[in-house]
Amino acid sequence: MSKVDLSTSIGPLNLVNPVMSAAGTSGHGAELREYMDLSALGCIAVKSLAHFSWAGNAAPRIVGAGPGMLNSVGLQGPGIEKWKRDFLPDLVSSGAKVMISIWGRTVKDFALARAEIEELPEAVVAVEINLSCPNVEDRSTMFAHSVQATAAVMEQFRGYRLPLFAKLSPNTHELINVAESAIEAGATGLTLVNTLLGMRIDTRTRRPLLGALRGGLSGVSIHPVAVRSIFDVRQAISDVPIIGVGGVSTGIEAIELILAGASAIEVGTATFIEPRAMMRVLGEIENWCEENSVLRISELIGAAHEA
Repeated sequence: MSKVDLSTSIGPLNLVNPVMSAAGTSGHGAELREYMDLSALGCIAVKSLAHFSWAGNAAPRIVGAGPGMLNSVGLQGPGIEKWKRDFLPDLVSSGAKVMISIWGRTVKDFALARAEIEELPEAVVAVEINLSCPNVEDRSTMFAHSVQATAAVMEQFRGYRLPLFAKLSPNTHELINVAESAIEAGATGLTLVNTLLGMRIDTRTRRPLLGALRGGLSGVSIHPVAVRSIFDVRQAISDVPIIGVGGVSTGIEAIELILAGASAIEVGTATFIEPRAMMRVLGEIENWCEENSVLRISELIGAAHEA
């Protein structure tokens, strides 16, 4: 038996350990069940869903980018109602705790999505509001690039019964202002951060490599950006519950995000390379704590601010 207490709390949400999957990297359901016991993880965040089904972007959708990758999958999904019927039951039977992630093109889309998640089984313990998606009402920006748009979306979930985590973009100099607006509009906490905007060009054809031209850069390349973003937001809003995500492929990288201010961390791109990455990272967190005489993972949360 481990001597380390790995349990953590993200606001009112209590988890057995801080390791979660990042939305969009482990499918819509229990796809990773054959590789690990999903109930042994803190939580499974499913790929973002809208109130409508969506086919996603044109191929190619994924391309390598040094040690990371660019993706332009385009939020492909079956829609919330079909997900509840066809995908959620397998997650429930796996014993996993589940966080559903929601996206939309308009504020009304988010309002309609809320209506479809009023009835969910106990296995669903939280909702992530993915604000890092295009806002068709203002084509110049993402919701998470605007204080006003962020607040407008979060207001659609005001009073919702489960904890709400606003997923924000690092592609803005207003990150702290946006974070504050999300909390003021009802978010329980934040998921920091989503991908960085990027692009690659095929030098032979002289054309962009991705079907949608641009995509989101993820993987170890963005880890320092995630550390900085979490640290800055925690410094500005000292008591904000944060789920940290961005370039976590080892236990050390997870510990960094926790020291910066995250109460839990998500593993994403690493899972594409190694389906069991989340369990390995969990083991490495535990080993690091034992080697450094840390009895409770909670004592590390935000500790870099005390140095």
